[in-house]
Amino acid sequence: MEVEESIEEREIRSWKRKLVWAWALTVPIMIIMYSGMVFGFHIVSMEVMPIFLLILGFPVIFVIGFDTIKMGMRGFYTFYFSMDSLIALGTVIAYLTGFFSYFGLAQDYSGVSSMIMTIFITGKYIEAKAKGRASSEIRKLLELGAKKALVLRGKKEVEIDISEVKIGDVMIVKPGEKIPTDGIVVKGESSIDESMVTGESIPSDKSVKSMVIGATLNQDGVLYIKATKVGSDTFLAHIIELVEEAQGSKVPIQAFADKITNVFVPVILFVALITFGNWWIFSGDLSRSIGVAIAVLVIACPCSLGLATPIALMVGSGMGAKRGILIRKGEAIQTMKEVKIVVFDKTGTITKGKPEVVQVYSLTKIDKKKMLNKAASLEKLSEHPIAKAIVDYANLKKYKDVEKFKILRGRGIEGIIDKKKYVIGNALLMKENKISIDKIKKEIEKLENDGKTTMIVAENKKVLGVIGVADAVKDDSRKAIRRLRNNGYKTVMITGDNERTARAIAREVGIDEVIANVLPGDKAEKVRELQKEEMVAFVGDGINDAPALKQSNVGIAMGTGTDIAIEAGDIVLANGSLEGVVSSINLSKATFSKIKQNLFWAFAYNVIAIPLAIGGVLHPVIAEIAMALSSITVVSNANLLRRRKI
Repeated sequence: MEVEESIEEREIRSWKRKLVWAWALTVPIMIIMYSGMVFGFHIVSMEVMPIFLLILGFPVIFVIGFDTIKMGMRGFYTFYFSMDSLIALGTVIAYLTGFFSYFGLAQDYSGVSSMIMTIFITGKYIEAKAKGRASSEIRKLLELGAKKALVLRGKKEVEIDISEVKIGDVMIVKPGEKIPTDGIVVKGESSIDESMVTGESIPSDKSVKSMVIGATLNQDGVLYIKATKVGSDTFLAHIIELVEEAQGSKVPIQAFADKITNVFVPVILFVALITFGNWWIFSGDLSRSIGVAIAVLVIACPCSLGLATPIALMVGSGMGAKRGILIRKGEAIQTMKEVKIVVFDKTGTITKGKPEVVQVYSLTKIDKKKMLNKAASLEKLSEHPIAKAIVDYANLKKYKDVEKFKILRGRGIEGIIDKKKYVIGNALLMKENKISIDKIKKEIEKLENDGKTTMIVAENKKVLGVIGVADAVKDDSRKAIRRLRNNGYKTVMITGDNERTARAIAREVGIDEVIANVLPGDKAEKVRELQKEEMVAFVGDGINDAPALKQSNVGIAMGTGTDIAIEAGDIVLANGSLEGVVSSINLSKATFSKIKQNLFWAFAYNVIAIPLAIGGVLHPVIAEIAMALSSITVVSNANLLRRRKI
């Protein structure tokens, strides 16, 4: 499937076309104007030179530069001025001096007006190229997607265009091939390189029932994948949509800069008028007065001011996307630097969100392996998440035959294996069956004090041992939370779990404060209470986290969570790693730092350049070159952000 031309590419192509035509007409103008100085004689006589300059300059100003003139002049009747207003007024006045020169009223600046517009267009082309580069990380994701898919049609394998893949199609992906679209593995095992989406360099192992992401790379085994999402519904398409949304959004400081621009432009118009009047009164030279006023208008064009924030935001969000950090809302860049408290949901955020066996204790001479064999054979018949955790941990190739299997809701299970009755469950179930747990009571208490769920295994009314199950902490949670604390952030965990389990998890990862037994609807209220102390970032992944994500100053949603949580987040972590929280904070600070630097240089440039123009030091053409260079400086400074380690 051919990738459509992006907005950035269209913009670059448009400015390039204008650039070529503008220079094609401006070079002859420059030759005509400066031939006497360069060659010692004038190619065109001084009498007819203004006519040539006006004819060649007209398409440069009013055809190639039409959009700039139109947008600039609009400010004079809407009273909402933009940076184009100064360029439009400066070039039009300069062009009109060509007519004034016929009457001996002023020096002919009509050729200069073409040069000003052409240099302005050159600057815009360079800006468009830089902005296109800033968006290239997002574009690359689309371009790297699979173009074809090998699907099963009955018993035949058929290669079709990616656009023809439908939900439910079974795709065959061989080693080294890209996965065509989002889906679930129905056959086969392999490792998938998901770095282009998640930023994780370590391949992810996939087997039957594993979810896979379109455009990621299959590394070894053959996979049969059932398509679950296609087209604009895929995870990759959603990522691109989120990042493009961020690149189009505004940071609060940008709104401030826009307000300054709207006031700055009419002030400069007034300053240019006063400058013109003063020069005319004190020098009596109308031509010189017009030239100085034009220089003031051109040098003051706040292009760099308008570019300062969006170009830094585009570079920052592009960098984030490459690392699995999706900045959905631009204002999060500015707000994040004020955050002092980071609040975490527990399940699925700090923990993996699914139970795992963390400890097996065997009391009798029967070894752990044999006890697990019996337990897994029974639990295989249950759909409970804890049962699945035990089965996964045992990882048996062959299970024992079970008779009279029975699920005892809220307590456990029972069944007969090899004519022996097995009971697996909690202390209440053991009590019901008059099975003594005194011999392993201390072990049970120790596990439960550490926040583990205990499953006691008994054979013919004798305890064999206990299996400790817990929602295991993610591998990187401890490291991420330690880094946050070292950087001076207060860490808080909000959970609906009981106090004992919550505090056990908090101790394990190093959380400062625990708020337990919180109902799903009350999380936002707890965040509101914390906001009375400091600015709060909330990290969550579930539907019940959405209100808290919205309530917090910055909502950070785990990309592995629910769609509702992702939509509520200001920042989305594609790979679901808490290390991304630290990286997103570092990225936000680095990006906002570049925005401040850009705004400083934009203002500093005008503070230095405008007085020089008023003093008559700068020729209009030199002023336009300086103005273009200021924009290029801002763009270059923003691109230095790519060197920052986050």
